[in-house]
Amino acid sequence: MSVPVQHPMYIDGQFVTWRGDAWIDVVNPATEAVISRIPDGQAEDARKAIDAAERAQPEWEALPAIERASWLRKISAGIRERASEISALIVEEGGKIQQLAEVEVAFTADYIDYMAEWARRYEGEIIQSDRPGENILLFKRALGVTTGILPWNFPFFLIARKMAPALLTGNTIVIKPSEFTPNNAIAFAKIVDEIGLPRGVFNLVLGRGETVGQELAGNPKVAMVSMTGSVSAGEKIMATAAKNITKVCLELGW
Repeated sequence: MSVPVQHPMYIDGQFVTWRGDAWIDVVNPATEAVISRIPDGQAEDARKAIDAAERAQPEWEALPAIERASWLRKISAGIRERASEISALIVEEGGKIQQLAEVEVAFTADYIDYMAEWARRYEGEIIQSDRPGENILLFKRALGVTTGILPWNFPFFLIARKMAPALLTGNTIVIKPSEFTPNNAIAFAKIVDEIGLPRGVFNLVLGRGETVGQELAGNPKVAMVSMTGSVSAGEKIMATAAKNITKVCLELGW
């Protein structure tokens, strides 16, 4: 019997071998076979990823938006090159039928390209000053470090849904996939690594919501947490983030 592959995390531009003893089995829902194992990550791992994202953020924000967009296009090109491999992973770990998995992968690449187009569409606002002959220009700034917490049912696209807008607007991000469907996220991290995205801009931590997820929501260095999942999980994320008045974006279902 073959030994299931043990996946590393992706922090600060490199794959980090797990030094802990606890692992989480990733199971094919159709066959109930263990297909891989991921680290049962802890808050310390999330903190390392957040620290890496914080270090990378100022230099990333300083790049012209069109240059950040070019990195997004490199990611989408990498996705298209590995589309068959990624869709197979989604089928294997998530139980999704092949056709829907292929649609998800293609849609993910298209969405990233769509977000890249917004590099030329930055919007501001001009308002009249209190002083005559003068106007005030309002424009948006990056938040800083953002985090994304993902569900199992649309796992690959939601990496892009959280990552692409964040990176385009000068933020860095730490992603935590569902422990049920992490393999496709590892494939995403490999693409990021292969294209040479500046270290710390995109980070991937593995583990459970009650440990890694809570740190991603409650760390004071995080400017915004975006989470897709259940109402009960969203309530916990919101309560944790509220301690630091952290911005929260929740997409919730039952």
